[in-house]
Amino acid sequence: MLDIKYLRANPTEANQRLIDRGVEDGVLEKLLEDDSKRRDVIVRVEELKAKRNKVTEQIAASKRSGDVQSADQAIADMQKLGDEIKALDEKLNEIDNNVAKQIAVLPNLAHADVPIGVDDTFNVEQRKWEPENYNGRPQAFQEKPEWLKAHYEIGEDLGILDFERGAKVSGARFLYYVGAGARLERAVYNFMLDEHQKEGYTEILTPYLVTHESMYATGQYPKFEDDAYQTKGEPSLSLIPTAEVALVNWRRDEVIPEEQLPLKVTALSPAFRQEAGAAGKDTRGLIRLHQFNKVEMVKFTKAEQSYEELELMTKDAENILQKLELPYHVIALSTGDMGFGAAKTYDIEVWFPEQQRYREISSVSNDEDFQGRRGHIQYRDENGKLQFVHTLNGSGLAVGRTVAAILENYQNEDGSITIPKVLQPYFGSEKIDVNNAK
Repeated sequence: MLDIKYLRANPTEANQRLIDRGVEDGVLEKLLEDDSKRRDVIVRVEELKAKRNKVTEQIAASKRSGDVQSADQAIADMQKLGDEIKALDEKLNEIDNNVAKQIAVLPNLAHADVPIGVDDTFNVEQRKWEPENYNGRPQAFQEKPEWLKAHYEIGEDLGILDFERGAKVSGARFLYYVGAGARLERAVYNFMLDEHQKEGYTEILTPYLVTHESMYATGQYPKFEDDAYQTKGEPSLSLIPTAEVALVNWRRDEVIPEEQLPLKVTALSPAFRQEAGAAGKDTRGLIRLHQFNKVEMVKFTKAEQSYEELELMTKDAENILQKLELPYHVIALSTGDMGFGAAKTYDIEVWFPEQQRYREISSVSNDEDFQGRRGHIQYRDENGKLQFVHTLNGSGLAVGRTVAAILENYQNEDGSITIPKVLQPYFGSEKIDVNNAK
């Protein structure tokens, strides 16, 4: 949630920054007009309540002096004031709700060094990384060899990814991991969790169903409510689209002791997404599923720490890819491509040799105090004053996409898959082939 005090004090600047985030010109003006009406009503209500207090004192004085006529008149005046206050309170409640609805759908303002642009064509590459020794893996070829396959073809040929039965049971964009496929997925996320723990993250096992208040606090609701899976009945709960929701809300409505900051947590969870806006995209394979596993990182920090911690969190995600020896690059997202709550975002994209392109595998964002305000998560500074925490979140990594990248980058001409060295202790062997796929 944006700071209404900043919006009031800097309407021209704030309006341009919102336009940069894709908000129509005039939306902020309407919000500030309604906010001004709200403050006028508050002033009027306070005036009337002060007047009512005086009338109450007059009634008491008149009764003490025996002036019944004056007391009766004062009582009539107080009843009239009470009716007027009640009407204004109802009006104030209506305006409050209206202002709250307007500000709830405004995206976070971008940090000053974020590239300004309407879409992903304005994103800026920051750096690129490749392993020193490709060991004959496909990305070493200037051109794709004839035998090179997409990850889903490899998985289906080995019988370790079963999309057909996943669709039979649950519909499109669901699958079964079978045998070595399931073991590889497990090896990947256990490796990720162990690496994050080494970097000081506390592992948490979270709920997978959360309340609407929790989805609001992290910015999923109300704007993206139609993209979520929800239960029927009361109360209605939502399946988490990312562990970020459960991790951030872990400390909702709390004051975190300053000495605990930065507070770093990580979690493995399934992510559930309808992906309503992605029809026709990546309908095959592990890239865009309705249910997938993800290892998430979240940090709670003080304002002055958050951008340093953003760089460190990005490095934590990169660390996984480097140890897996998967080529990738890091890009800074433009104002038009960032997520709703982000003030600055780095996307990490891993190389897919069959597609001859990079695909997103992690998104690391600093939301500044946007979620702290929505979730009332605070800390006391050195002067004892309450401040909203800054929150950061990042995939560390999307597990299915990591499996897909391993299958493509570590495939061999005979159809087998070499297991990355760091995963071999977790997986239990050096290869997946027709002899051990089950």
